[in-house]
Amino acid sequence: MRILIVEDDPNLNRQLCEAVADAGYVVDRAFDGEEGHFLGDTEPYDAVVLDVGLPKMDGISVLERWRRDGRKMPVLILTARDRWSDKVSGIDAGADDYVTKPFHIEEVMARVRALIRRAAGHASSEINCGPLRLDTRASKATVNGTPLKLTSHEYRLLAYLMHHRGKIVSRTQLIEHLYDQDFDRDSNTIEVFVGRLRRKIGLDLIETVRGLGYRMNDADAGV
Repeated sequence: MRILIVEDDPNLNRQLCEAVADAGYVVDRAFDGEEGHFLGDTEPYDAVVLDVGLPKMDGISVLERWRRDGRKMPVLILTARDRWSDKVSGIDAGADDYVTKPFHIEEVMARVRALIRRAAGHASSEINCGPLRLDTRASKATVNGTPLKLTSHEYRLLAYLMHHRGKIVSRTQLIEHLYDQDFDRDSNTIEVFVGRLRRKIGLDLIETVRGLGYRMNDADAGV
């Protein structure tokens, strides 16, 4: 999963990016509205945390442009506590949720997780594929209750496939959502990570769809 943080305060930007990275997500950052708009308009994100009071272009304008151009990623806006009008404007502009400043980072992360789950059609913080379980709150996966020892890249790949279980996900889509904009992207690494995941999971859940990509089978997941 790939998240964009658009916040002009350096310390808050850093704290948010660290929290997002610690939760197992890939994170890109921007410090003003113009840069944030450009990234959101040209890169695929699973969620965006967008401050309303930004230099160069305010957050509401950024969001309005994204929605006008058909960008549908979930957006969480950050507003000042005494600016209720920002909340109304943000929701009307297409925001999916909001948090008022000052806030606890944990609340932002909980709301981001919820936005990502809902966008993929999941209501619970736990996603199951038969005996394979993903706990999005703890950023951990288990098989029959036994924890899987995964690298950060393996966890990101597994999380993306499980969020989109039953759907074919292309290699290009995986690369775009598992690596930040500065990463040297190589589609061959996806095959390596898929192979490692299959061995660690020990179950025939990840299907290779020839010429199209991969699919996390959900036949035994009760859906």
